[in-house]
Amino acid sequence: MMSPTRRHFLATAAAIPLGYSLGRANKPEEPKPFSIAEGNNAFAGELYGQLKSTKDNVFFSPFSVEAALAMTSVGANGNTLAQMLKVLHLPVEAKLAHSGFKTMMAALNNEKVPAVRRGYELSVANALWGTKGYPWRKEFLTTTHENYGAGLIDTDFTMPDAARGIINAWVEKETHDKIKNLIPMGAVTALTRLVLTNAIYFKGTWEVPFEKSQTKAGPFHIGGAKHEIPLMYRHAAMSYAETPDYQAIELPYKGRETSMLVWLPRKAEGFADLEKKLSGAAIAETVKALQPRITVDLTLPKFKVETESSLREPLQALGMKDVFDDKKADLTGMHSGREALSVSAVIHKAFVDVNEEGTEAAAATGVIVGATSVQIPVEPKVFRADRPFLFAIRHIPSNTVLFLGRLSKIG
Repeated sequence: MMSPTRRHFLATAAAIPLGYSLGRANKPEEPKPFSIAEGNNAFAGELYGQLKSTKDNVFFSPFSVEAALAMTSVGANGNTLAQMLKVLHLPVEAKLAHSGFKTMMAALNNEKVPAVRRGYELSVANALWGTKGYPWRKEFLTTTHENYGAGLIDTDFTMPDAARGIINAWVEKETHDKIKNLIPMGAVTALTRLVLTNAIYFKGTWEVPFEKSQTKAGPFHIGGAKHEIPLMYRHAAMSYAETPDYQAIELPYKGRETSMLVWLPRKAEGFADLEKKLSGAAIAETVKALQPRITVDLTLPKFKVETESSLREPLQALGMKDVFDDKKADLTGMHSGREALSVSAVIHKAFVDVNEEGTEAAAATGVIVGATSVQIPVEPKVFRADRPFLFAIRHIPSNTVLFLGRLSKIG
């Protein structure tokens, strides 16, 4: 779903079917410089693999989850830290990751260039909500503030409803009211010591909008059933790739720094296999295979998706276990007190609206830390997305997957 600022990420990717290269024997290569984008995209594919078991649509922001957990890792030590870095695909030298996020945050927010000149809106924000008077380590607060822009906001968790109201209001503001009630009732208690939050918002107008007059009701096929939905249509030159198993297109937003990448299986029954092969490397292969200015007859649904996920079990399945364990969690890098802290919940909400003008998307992640654990051809190519498909929104200069999902359910 991306095209990098630094092309080394894609230079080794081949224009071959999604996931084909993953089992190949490769010649030894020189170690590559660490890339936040590459780590994020690898994490995106693996977390998607854990979330896809639902019967509903999937949509989330891997970057939001990655950033919130990377902030949390600043306060982790020992095996807890090692597991977090491995799952997040961050380097053992954690300082490289934190400085990398500082650079990435600056690139995404790009405050020097107004949204009007960029052609799209994109903002990322982080915050720490901590118990007032708690013995937070200076190093923890300094690192999260300098690299993630997350200042510590004194919070009274002895009044849980008031605390969650303040946090949720911040999330709503940072996501332009698209993500509401991120922290549900009961998620924070008097035993909560810290909540780490990330919010991301995107709004982009298609470089070439769909004509509303061309939008017609048509069938979307799911498991043998047909559902009538609005289908947008465009006949134009665009970046396109195909294999015997799938087709892919890239639709840029104004400014050409962000885009949507869509994978469509050749046959409806091929979606499960396509989904299985989704990974950071497979994403790079697809981007490498895209050919510019291919004439395409494109049909794409007009849709809106909202999701809410508890990421505790998916993250544990990926290997991030100790941080959730009362007895094993080592978050001593956060504080100098005598309490043993652990993560009680990782909560994520996301929203996307795709229409003729463009796309609006938002997501937020909350990591709750407490003293106890509480769970939570020459001829036009025809690209007719009238069956389940994968899609992503990416930041092209940094080669970062901001949002990832599938449309597999209507209504």
